[in-house]
Amino acid sequence: MGALDDLTKKAQDFIEENKDQIEEVLNSEQAEEVSDKIIGAVSDAAKKVTGGRFDEQIDGAAATADNAVGTEP
Repeated sequence: MGALDDLTKKAQDFIEENKDQIEEVLNSEQAEEVSDKIIGAVSDAAKKVTGGRFDEQIDGAAATADNAVGTEP
């Protein structure tokens, strides 16, 4: 478990040290394009798997994710 703890600590340190650059990348036009494709594909797959029973919840989760990444809400 020690190796996993070390990796987690290194990841947390990296994020903290590069917070501004990470924020800039996440709010870029390129991130918007990529995230739209990924979120759309995951949303469509989830709707297919659930047979349409949870479309409203899936759409809400997709909208929340989309608002967190990129340049457009």
